[in-house]
Amino acid sequence: IAYALTLMGEKPAISATIGRDYHQYFKWLAKNGISKEAIKIVDDEFTASAYITTDKADNQITGFNPGAMKYSSAFDFDRLDPKETLMIISPGNLEDMVNYPRVCKARGIDYIFDPGQSLPMLDAKDLIQAIEGCLILISNDYELDLIMSKTGLSKKALRQRVRTIIVTLGELGSKVFSPNDEISVSAVK
Repeated sequence: IAYALTLMGEKPAISATIGRDYHQYFKWLAKNGISKEAIKIVDDEFTASAYITTDKADNQITGFNPGAMKYSSAFDFDRLDPKETLMIISPGNLEDMVNYPRVCKARGIDYIFDPGQSLPMLDAKDLIQAIEGCLILISNDYELDLIMSKTGLSKKALRQRVRTIIVTLGELGSKVFSPNDEISVSAVK
């Protein structure tokens, strides 16, 4: 996402932690004009890594080591102008995923919430708190079912808590829901 935003003339910043193996990542970020200023280096860990094995039927097994992601990025929100900022909160350190929506709301910063693979680790209370008031909630169809199951909220109830929900449907495209409308978007090949 940061790379795409850079191509569009924006100045994205990544708030995350990275391990002692940061050199190759920082080299790529510098080459592509992406700031590394808000990335915290954790010298005692390696960068988070996932190993995904997919069989011929597209079933997957994932091995994951959180490494440096176990630590909060301790992002400095004071450096942000709320009127000029759009934050994307996506899978990462769970403490950050729970606290950043609270801070965004308190400071009037719009944010997109994409809990993704972190959904199983988020409890219902924290999940509802993060979703309520976000500009956009992004999930795939499986994740949306999991969100509804964990929170006890129906799709209609979710639509009343966020401005927009985007649900990706793989080869079937996406659906975009607002409190009063639903739009289907075809997949792009």
